Amino acid sequence: MATKFNPYFMTPNFYKALLLCFFFGSFYTTYGQVNNHKADSLKATTDTDDTPKKSSFKISVDYLSNDVFMGRTDTTKTPLITPGIKYTFKSGIFFSGTLDYLPNRKTSKLDGGNFAAGYDFDITDDLSGGVSFTKLFFSKTSTQVSSAINSTLNGNLDYNIADIVTVSVSLDYNINKQGVNNDFVFNPGLSHDFTAESVFGNKDILLISPMVTLNTGTQNFYDGYLVRKNLKNAKRNAAETKLFDSYTIDLSEFTLLDYEFSMPIEYKSGPFIFHVTPTYAIAENQFQSAAVQKLLGLSGKPSVFYIEVGVALKF
Repeated sequence: MATKFNPYFMTPNFYKALLLCFFFGSFYTTYGQVNNHKADSLKATTDTDDTPKKSSFKISVDYLSNDVFMGRTDTTKTPLITPGIKYTFKSGIFFSGTLDYLPNRKTSKLDGGNFAAGYDFDITDDLSGGVSFTKLFFSKTSTQVSSAINSTLNGNLDYNIADIVTVSVSLDYNINKQGVNNDFVFNPGLSHDFTAESVFGNKDILLISPMVTLNTGTQNFYDGYLVRKNLKNAKRNAAETKLFDSYTIDLSEFTLLDYEFSMPIEYKSGPFIFHVTPTYAIAENQFQSAAVQKLLGLSGKPSVFYIEVGVALKF
């Protein structure tokens, strides 16, 4: 279902398809509905071959330059090293688990992880989907923005339109920890796959998938983050308390959270899979006003660039 190209010579059709993909992405970003680990706990590496389905086992390790969730980040840069395993049955049922190791702090530590179970399926040659349940856990001192999430139910669909663009939709129901309201998150996106075969060997394959995604939903998870940062119970005067209470109530409103532009690149050779995904996220609706931002003492960066790299062994 992907466009083939010569890795050593880009044809005019390549550029036309690329421009078309970004045109549709820009159109959708502008006119789409107002509104994905943890982003990564909620993400999966794409299989790049067309071989018949069979059971598989995958061992992987990823490095994330900064933990970003719905365009939101901690006040301190939070890189993560994430080892993981996944077993997928021929039927599409899978079980997986990851750990989040936090380096480059005064004390490197295990900061969290997840266990997941789900089912991926094909409806037609162009339409596929999946459902999953993910149980997340975090250390007591974790300040990851998503650390209030206890578990996640996810459903998703991908539809390939004439080998030009793949439309994807994903719906998450995040069950947050006690004292924090739950969240609904809806993620529409557009992407297109460009593949090259036999790049360095007879059986290897390269996949490049530019994509644009909107994250929309409620953000009660941020209420839990404020608790972790010891900001919710800070002493305030009456005016500040009223302003803060108004802000936390608004976190339950369904709204646009961020735009994300990414370029996943994956190279597969035999059982080895290497991938790199640079992402540029533009956050929206982080704070009601500059007064709230000042009250909380948070930076509220309007945009952030981060990158994920990893290697996996699949057999």
